[in-house]
Amino acid sequence: MKDKVVYQLKDKAIWVVLAVLVVAFTIANPRFVNPNNLFSLLRQVSMFGIASIGMTFVILLGDIDLSIGSIITFVNIICAYFMVHMGMNMWLAILITLVVSTLIGTLNGFMVSTVGIPALIATFATQTAFQGLAYLVSGGLPVNGFTESFKIFGQGYIGIVPVPVIIMVICFALGSFILNKTYFGRYFYAVGGNVEAARLSGIRVGRIKYLVFSISGFFAGLAGIVMLSRTNSGMPNAGLGYEFDVITCVVLGGVSVAGGYGKISGVVAGTFIIGALQNGMVLMNINSFIQDIVMGVVLALAVGFDCIQKRRQTT
Repeated sequence: MKDKVVYQLKDKAIWVVLAVLVVAFTIANPRFVNPNNLFSLLRQVSMFGIASIGMTFVILLGDIDLSIGSIITFVNIICAYFMVHMGMNMWLAILITLVVSTLIGTLNGFMVSTVGIPALIATFATQTAFQGLAYLVSGGLPVNGFTESFKIFGQGYIGIVPVPVIIMVICFALGSFILNKTYFGRYFYAVGGNVEAARLSGIRVGRIKYLVFSISGFFAGLAGIVMLSRTNSGMPNAGLGYEFDVITCVVLGGVSVAGGYGKISGVVAGTFIIGALQNGMVLMNINSFIQDIVMGVVLALAVGFDCIQKRRQTT
């Protein structure tokens, strides 16, 4: 009961932190709450938010996926290559690209579940390999020359709302539905909470890992497509470092690195906190190296708080 109360307070505290950040940056620079800046912030965090759904599921299992950034990069390159150099229909290129990104996630699941490689090492290997493939396919050069219709995913609006934000909201709603309304969601919590108990209760842990890593690959692919549409250029380093920003969003949002606990609502708050921090520091002209330090400290504090909480539960 005590642990439940602590987690509830933690979930609420995340939103308090977000509110404090908004007030602080508004005082420091009133342009922070300018509607144009707020829409820019939302568009900026949309890629983090989309990719964070899959990462949430992975971390709920007590695993990690370092390949997200490379999947985003690889998706940028192959989707652009399909449309520009092969003249492929936009929708077919997107469909094939999403299938490829999902298969990369499935490869991660195979290495983790069937081969038994720790997720940290397996996904780092995938990250390295597909980053290299992206450079190989592109020749290290940007891929440009898309049709105007492709820009809608990253630059379009429906009313006054940017399309990437709508895609992010749909993804968050889908993630919440999976966790709260499906038996798969219950399995994710069960496996993350106690893998042996889950196995003894009849849950096919191996299949769950396959599913989770495949989902992570799919959402990373979708984030890559949105990014490609927004930048209008397939870059061989497009997703460089994105995995750490996404991990920070998820962990800051209250998902336990040890697995078994977390909510999509917290990840939403964590995503907006990261977006507010990055946007606010840019408006304040803070040195980019200092920004990196701040982001690293935020991740360390979020993980440290979770570890302390877990230690208290076991004593």
